[in-house]
Amino acid sequence: MPSVLPLGDPAPSDGLLPLQAADGAANRAFGLYVHIPFCAVRCGYCDFNTYTATELGGGASQDAYASTAISEVDFAARVLEESGLPARRLSTVFFGGGTPTLLPAEDLARILRAAIDTWGIEPGAEVTTEANPDSVTPESLQLLADAGFTRVSFGMQSAVPHVLKVLDRTHTPSRVPLVVQWARDAGLAVSLDLIYGTPGESLEDWRFSLETALSYKPDHISAYALIIEDGTKLAAQIRRGEVPEIDDDDHADKYELADRMISDAGLHWYEVSNWSATAEQACRHNLAYWRGDDWWGIGPGAHSHVGGVRWWNVKHPTAYAGRLGSGASPAAGRETLDAETRGVEKVMLEARLSSGLETAALSPSGRKAVAGLIADGLVVPEDAFRGRLVLTLKGRLLADAVVRRLLPD
Repeated sequence: MPSVLPLGDPAPSDGLLPLQAADGAANRAFGLYVHIPFCAVRCGYCDFNTYTATELGGGASQDAYASTAISEVDFAARVLEESGLPARRLSTVFFGGGTPTLLPAEDLARILRAAIDTWGIEPGAEVTTEANPDSVTPESLQLLADAGFTRVSFGMQSAVPHVLKVLDRTHTPSRVPLVVQWARDAGLAVSLDLIYGTPGESLEDWRFSLETALSYKPDHISAYALIIEDGTKLAAQIRRGEVPEIDDDDHADKYELADRMISDAGLHWYEVSNWSATAEQACRHNLAYWRGDDWWGIGPGAHSHVGGVRWWNVKHPTAYAGRLGSGASPAAGRETLDAETRGVEKVMLEARLSSGLETAALSPSGRKAVAGLIADGLVVPEDAFRGRLVLTLKGRLLADAVVRRLLPD
């Protein structure tokens, strides 16, 4: 969740949604995202809306946060009902951050329980929390599992100490196999997040991180190229020449290595940066984002989307708590997407999935581009001839360029 909010229209203080938000809602899944904005240390590459404990106080404190988040659950339920949305049970819940597990497990369980009491939850629903390896214990993971969490995503990032140091990660590599085992003992599915392309990371460093992560036999792996965001510590270090620039060719080599090794280990790509052991173990919450379903985002800076209406909360936890405390919407702004914009976003998101994008969703100029994409080896010919665009490995490496060619002129 980037810390800079987009521009948009003013959001009404009552939070009510326009009529279009209810159109077809009964046929869309409904999920909940809960942003926990706390971190023990801000990582040097991070541009997310997060805060260390020393930056906050009062109603924005970690101690008060669960109650504040629950007040937005109550607000959301009222807004959806008064806006004419049908009652829908939660299909997925995702606690992200920040480091959600910096809050006591009891607080995370309390937020989840409030959400389930409010909306209900689908049988077999996916409930995930992100976690740092040094922010959990066997007891806390068991408490989360008992409360209804089904999945934990650990921010492993690397198995190489000097790479973790550049990223300002606080855990040691030896901690990761312990927390993976603790999660499995609690009955939780395990995902590992990795980052490649860190300044100073060699191809052999990356190979070792992949080998190490795969040796733990996770159910899911995410592997993201490091992006240098303006205003971060790492951006300043690169500008001063303290660490080397990142390199696009290096990123490509590391992505190809990741895809080969992860695939050889029996996991299958389902989105450009994500692999799962089975289709059922793909992150259903993120798939809902990529497929344009509905979700409400709880927390400061959190984004929501319901029926083509998108909004985002005020960034700072103090302002967020203050608005909810006064009974007002915490939204800072919103936008109502027209049909053309929704069509563009469908192409941008679904083209990244292994399930592919229907060519019928493309504009006339986009359909004309398909032959060139086949000729350039960017999409699978057999699928394209059947009316669905699925990226090849080369296409995944150049996914953004592929999307640009598919969008309307």
